[in-house]
Amino acid sequence: MDAVSRIRVVIAKPGLDGHDRGVKIVARALRDAGMEVVYTGLHQTPEQIVRTAVQEDAAAIGLSILSGAHMTLFAKVIELLKENDASDIVVFGGGIIPDDDLPELERMGVARVFTPGATMEEIVEWVRSSVPARV
Repeated sequence: MDAVSRIRVVIAKPGLDGHDRGVKIVARALRDAGMEVVYTGLHQTPEQIVRTAVQEDAAAIGLSILSGAHMTLFAKVIELLKENDASDIVVFGGGIIPDDDLPELERMGVARVFTPGATMEEIVEWVRSSVPARV
């Protein structure tokens, strides 16, 4: 993929969770795979995340959530994307998310959730095949 048409992804750590090792590894893996990655850092609000994604013309938002607030945080990000006419931005995520919550997250519009044990190769390949590049 050339520099003109690269996948641009905002990687975010919403809420009060301060564990950022995994999200940094994912951000680096996507970057090393040739994607443009904007990592927003810790303690971001859904509003900040969506604002960044819109301003950066991102094709996807990846959320890392370990706090247990995944249902609320994913729902708020998706709601804000709709309000900002940005529903075309693909939302995916990962973290400590119970299997029982996955069908509801999918129903609300989360494209994919990676749980512990997912490999960086799996995440990179999914993003490559599921997220459009922006020119």
